[in-house]
Amino acid sequence: MTLSRLSSQNRLTRRRLIQSTTALAALAPVSALAPMKTFPEDKKESSLPPAFDSLNPLGSRVKPITTEEFQSRIARAQKLLGEQNPRLDALFVAPGTSLFYFAGVHWWPSERLLGILIPQKGEPLVVCPAFEEARFREQLRFPAEVRTWQEDQSPTQLAAQALADRGLRTGRIAVEEATIFTFYDHLRQAAPGFEYVSADPVTVTCRGVKSAHELELMRLACEATCDVYRATFASLREGMTHDEISALAEAGYTKMGLRGDAMVLIGTSSSNPHGSLKPQSLREGDVVLIDDGCTVDGYNSDVTRTGVFGKPSEKMQRTFEIVRKAQDAALAAARSGKYSGSVDDAARGVVTAAGFGPDYKFFSHRVGHGIGLNGHEHPYLVRGSKTTLLAGMTFSNEPGIYIPGEFGMRCEDLMVITENGPAQLLTPGFQLSLEKPLG
Repeated sequence: MTLSRLSSQNRLTRRRLIQSTTALAALAPVSALAPMKTFPEDKKESSLPPAFDSLNPLGSRVKPITTEEFQSRIARAQKLLGEQNPRLDALFVAPGTSLFYFAGVHWWPSERLLGILIPQKGEPLVVCPAFEEARFREQLRFPAEVRTWQEDQSPTQLAAQALADRGLRTGRIAVEEATIFTFYDHLRQAAPGFEYVSADPVTVTCRGVKSAHELELMRLACEATCDVYRATFASLREGMTHDEISALAEAGYTKMGLRGDAMVLIGTSSSNPHGSLKPQSLREGDVVLIDDGCTVDGYNSDVTRTGVFGKPSEKMQRTFEIVRKAQDAALAAARSGKYSGSVDDAARGVVTAAGFGPDYKFFSHRVGHGIGLNGHEHPYLVRGSKTTLLAGMTFSNEPGIYIPGEFGMRCEDLMVITENGPAQLLTPGFQLSLEKPLG
């Protein structure tokens, strides 16, 4: 359920903004707890509980995206530009995850414009602050014309001139959705001969369907997330705060050489899907919900496991079983050629039939979101959505039931649409039980 920062090097979730604490990880249940001598306040590996001893960096298992893959993405975008009706003459991409997707460049947005223009034909054009050129070229993964601007120059006028030099003075430019408004507005003023439209038909089409390599990076991220959750849930102790548990999980990711977050909801706080600002500490019988994940070469996991510190009540157990059945229904419904909204319908139907309805009363959010370089990205599994599911699209599968003032249950796994049959899990497997969430 994560919404990550634009740069995988600086992951920031919406929940971190909501809670002003560490962000989400994934949920997991606990019954037997291992001894814990010290809590890792400084996150030093030497202070981690014994359950974290088995965590190690992924090392050579991570195969970064290659130069050839980035070049093929550019070629795919150019083909799509020409296929639109009316056709698009260029794609403008400012800093964000799409800049990494097409160019391999991680760049945090600022008031200084750095952008890439991908024309329908020819090599890309880059507009870059002059003092940043060397740093930019260190990351750029393919040949491109780079035009630099000094502090007293207009970067959008430079971009307009670069297009004019390519014979482009009129036509249609597709603007990527994460572009800051002021950059779009200044470009429109500098090059008024163009019509400016949404780039979604190009960028969403490119990014929505993942390659086998992208899927493997996401599987590694999911595997690492589950390993960290397993260690975290094995190290819970009565009296721990949600911030302490979150920091413990984050230290686990650090031990693996990864960047990750963990949103931890305890007790009644779990009845709100994104928790509460109120302080929380762990007591016997509390629900413990952990959500979020990590990134591997920029690609996100987003996993939730829900457990109980002690023995679950009958109501908790029944609620968990309904949520798991809703996950099964969503997985079975997520098929190539079907509408995205039908997946939400399938999961919501299970929850409603079990008495937790109508509509969004207890299952208060959509069943899933697209995921890849962003924790949340197109397309979305929401009621009424008419996006046609295609093989290679990746989503979260995260039904939940939230009972005000009592507790919430959410199970979240990632899945990929297949050519034939139901979707396949990218996580190692669904949660088995409240007592053994990770097997």
